[in-house]
Amino acid sequence: MKKLKITLACAGGMSSSMLCKKIITASEKKGYAGTECEAYSVHSLQSAAPGSDVILLPQVSYMKDTIVKKYPDIPVEVIYMKDYGMMNGEKIFNDMAEKFGW
Repeated sequence: MKKLKITLACAGGMSSSMLCKKIITASEKKGYAGTECEAYSVHSLQSAAPGSDVILLPQVSYMKDTIVKKYPDIPVEVIYMKDYGMMNGEKIFNDMAEKFGW
């Protein structure tokens, strides 16, 4: 199966790093060994975004239009705050897998 690169763009990166671990675990359950998931500040995306399969936005959904314009070839999706707050990496990954056919 394809190796995925998932980028979380957030305000700081601390709690999003924990969520990345859960997203990786969920992806491995679906057979995506070697999935990368990294959390970055929205201001650090320039170095992180290239090669990403998706950019996920937890608490910075208000920046979606700006990020879409900067990275038109990369899907940008908002994470539901409930899923982010509960650190529900499995639901977040499954939602993305369904949406993008992973």
